[in-house]
Amino acid sequence: MSDKMIIKTDGQELTLERIFDASTELVFKAFSEAAHLREWWGPHGWELTVCNIDFRPGGEWHYCMTCMDKNQGDFYGQESWGKAVYDLIEKPSQIVYTDYFSDASGSVSEEMPSSRIQTVFHNHEGGKTRLISRAYFDSEESLKQVIEMGMAEGITQTWDRLEAHLARMKK
Repeated sequence: MSDKMIIKTDGQELTLERIFDASTELVFKAFSEAAHLREWWGPHGWELTVCNIDFRPGGEWHYCMTCMDKNQGDFYGQESWGKAVYDLIEKPSQIVYTDYFSDASGSVSEEMPSSRIQTVFHNHEGGKTRLISRAYFDSEESLKQVIEMGMAEGITQTWDRLEAHLARMKK
């Protein structure tokens, strides 16, 4: 397996997998603290302009990604709000949460699909981490909707940014 993204769909399930050159503790930390999430969450040209996280079971992460890249045309200045509600946190091995599209007040969008996500951090040879994220959607149509929105490209770019941030964290 290379260090690049593997993306698989099977019915209502989307699986993402990638190996990162960092310990599970460091990768987990990048997923669990606002200061780190601000550095890498979102595709290229997007920044987290809001990042409020209560990282505990029952806690929420409410955020806004804003396109800051003028070269992205109509996307420039666009905001994308999201909200995660944490169900299970086992440091440093897994995070389980429900992911929603939301608005600025944190109200969940009824028009957009939500998913239940399990992110697992596996120790990999050479001090690396094999990250596997499984998203479970209510229907195949919901999964298809987010794929058609460009989610696969967006998450690949996001995890590219994570890889670069982890390299900076290791210094």
